Amino acid sequence: MRMENILAAVLAAGLVFILVALLRPKLKDRRGGADMYDFKTEREAMISRQLKDRGINDPLVLDAMLKVPRHEFVPEKMRGRAYEDHPLSIGHDQTISQPYIVAYMTQALELKAGAKVLEIGTGSGYQAAVLACLTRNVFSVEIICELAQAAGKTLARLGYSSVRTRCADGYKGWPEEAPFDAIILTAAPEQVPQPLLDQLKPGGRLVMPIGPALAQDLILIRRTPSGFKRETLLPVIFVPMTGEVKKTP
Repeated sequence: MRMENILAAVLAAGLVFILVALLRPKLKDRRGGADMYDFKTEREAMISRQLKDRGINDPLVLDAMLKVPRHEFVPEKMRGRAYEDHPLSIGHDQTISQPYIVAYMTQALELKAGAKVLEIGTGSGYQAAVLACLTRNVFSVEIICELAQAAGKTLARLGYSSVRTRCADGYKGWPEEAPFDAIILTAAPEQVPQPLLDQLKPGGRLVMPIGPALAQDLILIRRTPSGFKRETLLPVIFVPMTGEVKKTP
C-alpha cells in the first residue's frame, strides 16, 4: 500500500473515533442525571480505602455510602473532588463532612428499619440522603434557609423524597414530630441543647460534635432508664452551631 493511502486510512479512522466519541450518549447517573465519569469507581474506592480500612463495617451503612451520589451534593465546580478524604465547602461558611465522618456517625446511630431520625444541620442534604437509605423517617432542620431550600430540591430530584426538611433553629429540634429514635448534629454547640435531649426517645441515641472550634469531640449520648449516658468517640472539627444555642449560658 502506498504511503499516502496509509496516511489517509489513519486519518479516516481518527475522524471516525472522534465522531463516535462526540455523538455517543453520555452515561447518566440513574438517580441524578449527571455524567457519571468515574464516580461509581470513586465511590467504590472510597468504601474500600476510607471506610472499611478504618472500621466502618455495618453492611447497610456501606451500601448507603456506595449508593448515594455524593458528587450531586457539592458545588458543580468541586464535583471532581467529591470523594476525597476531607470535608468540602458548600458556601455560607458551611461544609459537607468528610465521607468517613458521615459513615462513622451514621454507624454510631445503630439505626433499625423504620427508625425516626432527626438531623440538625441539613447542609447540602448528603447526610440526610445517607440516612434515608436506612429509614424513610428522616427529618432535617437547617438554620440557613438558602441551604435548606437547595437541599430539599436536590433530595427530591435524586429520589429521596421521604426526607422532610425545614428552615428553623435546630436548637429547638422538631418538637411536633418528637420523640425520635435517633438524633444527629452536623454542627458543634459548646453544650448539649436540652430540647434535643427532651426529644430523644427512651433507648434512643444522639450523636454530635461538641466543644469550641479547636477542641471538639464527637460524642454519643444514650437515653437509658437511669438517665443519659455519655461516651466520647473521637476528636473532630465541625462548623459551630449557631442560633439560640449561642445565647444559652
